[in-house]
Amino acid sequence: MVDLHDIVTARVDRPYAIASAAKRRRKPPSWRGEHGRLMVIAADHPARGALRAGDDPLAMGNRADLLRRICTALERPGVNGVLGTPDILEDLLLLGALDDKVVIGSMNRGGLAGTSFEIDDRFTAYDAGSIAASGFDGGKMLIRIDPADAGTVTTLESCARAVGDLAGRKLMAMVEPFISHRVDGRVRNELSPEAMIRAMTVAAGLGTTSAYTWLKVPVVEEMERVMAATTLPALILGGEVAADADAAYARWGKALTLPTVQGLVIGRSLLYPPGGDVADAVDRAVSLL
Repeated sequence: MVDLHDIVTARVDRPYAIASAAKRRRKPPSWRGEHGRLMVIAADHPARGALRAGDDPLAMGNRADLLRRICTALERPGVNGVLGTPDILEDLLLLGALDDKVVIGSMNRGGLAGTSFEIDDRFTAYDAGSIAASGFDGGKMLIRIDPADAGTVTTLESCARAVGDLAGRKLMAMVEPFISHRVDGRVRNELSPEAMIRAMTVAAGLGTTSAYTWLKVPVVEEMERVMAATTLPALILGGEVAADADAAYARWGKALTLPTVQGLVIGRSLLYPPGGDVADAVDRAVSLL
């Protein structure tokens, strides 16, 4: 049960309660769940101003409702991780919802959706030091490589530094790469096999070591060929809420048969599923593992 009053009271009167809750958090013995994979709920979209889910442009704009959905998902058997920005993860800490979960802090959220500077994706949330201080397990970063936008190189350099900083603390660097282009003024990710192969190979080479780097990738055509481009472990992302949920689950399931694919990291597709039953959507995803 999410009590918004208790969260607000703690933030007003006891802001130190967040650090205390992080210190008390019971950590998982490993990143593997009972199914041997990672099943992560992604909830870092609002910090980029990306609030849409399905047909509702402000679906993620109600924080109490979003927290209820996340907590429902985290309570389901087989869900062993969560990805979020400081505001969301700290709400979840205050709710006591992060025990025994792999917790990944989202790092670069400065490339706000729909802005002229979207590709120049600055690090405006967690850094490696704050992730380590919170006792979390890794950090996630988004890289959109636009050949026509010079802001790409700033993001690449910042992500390379973050990969090294995380690895220096033996923390996972979860890198989500795309080749992107502006189409009618909006950034669109190119989801061809060739584009994903190129993006993944660039991402894999970032930083002073790849020892702690994981990739976060979408399902595209010819996934066998795409995933053959790297030996790094990968997690499959969910993307937008699909009109055909059955087809989405089938794609995820097929990708999970590939040797480098180590689990799922899915947000809106499970938190705002067609029909609205979060528990059922999550259980179905877990069954794929």
